[in-house]
Parts: sequence; C-alpha cells; structure tokens
Amino acid sequence: MKTWIKIVLGIVVIGIIAIFLIYKFVYNKEHPDYENIEASISLTTTELYQAFKSNKDDASARYNGQVIALTGNLSKIEAVDSLVIAVFVFEQGIFGDEGIRCTMLQKFNDVAGKLQPDGEVKVKGYCAGYNDTDVILEKCSIINQ
Repeated sequence: MKTWIKIVLGIVVIGIIAIFLIYKFVYNKEHPDYENIEASISLTTTELYQAFKSNKDDASARYNGQVIALTGNLSKIEAVDSLVIAVFVFEQGIFGDEGIRCTMLQKFNDVAGKLQPDGEVKVKGYCAGYNDTDVILEKCSIINQ
C-alpha cells in the first residue's frame, strides 16, 4: 500500500476516535441536578443585590457559578413563553425594574405562577452574574412552599 494512503487512513482513524471522545466526555456530559443540589451560600435578596451593586467585581468572584439560597419578598412574576421568572425589585432604573431575576426550572413554573407578590419566598438557583441592572439566577427552584 502506498504511503499516502496509510497517512490518510491514520488521519481518518484518529478523527473518528477524537469525535467519539468529544461526544462521550463533552457533549454527553451529565448536567448537575440543580433542584436537589445543596446551596453553598444562603443570603437575603437585599444582601446579594447590594453586594453586586456596591462592588461588581468582588461579588462576581464570590457568587458567580455558585448555587445560592435566597430569601426575600417577591415583587412580581413574569411569564415569557415557557419561562417563568421570579423578580425581586429594588430600584427603578432607566430600563425599568432593577433587582434579582430568578428563571425557574420548568418543574416549578406552575408553583411560581401562583406565588403572591409581596410575600416572602425562598428560592435556590445558580448565579449566572450581574448585567449592571439585574443579578441573574438560573435553574431556580422554590424551597419549602
């Protein structure tokens, strides 16, 4: 067999192995169970919002990527398509309400939709960061409702 055919076959075999490994270890990786994972930090909504508002970089280093349990008075519930977002409002900015937005897990959409504004609620979620107006929590669940 010619040398160039051996080289091409070797590259094809290495490519197939690489595709299999990428699928197995990257694409098909298990995702955390955010509903049942233990919160690493417990705060009030006011404490979290003020931490990001006063020092964005320090708060980002401390809270981003963490599962946080929050307790606070719910301001409103927003429903957009299949998403339900619990909103804790602290200020009015030029773009509207500023505060904490918690995007609920699909399983908690019905429960969150029935929550009353100005009632105390405890939520747990993954802190995705701060966009200069809102602290964003994703994959949120309601605790003890």
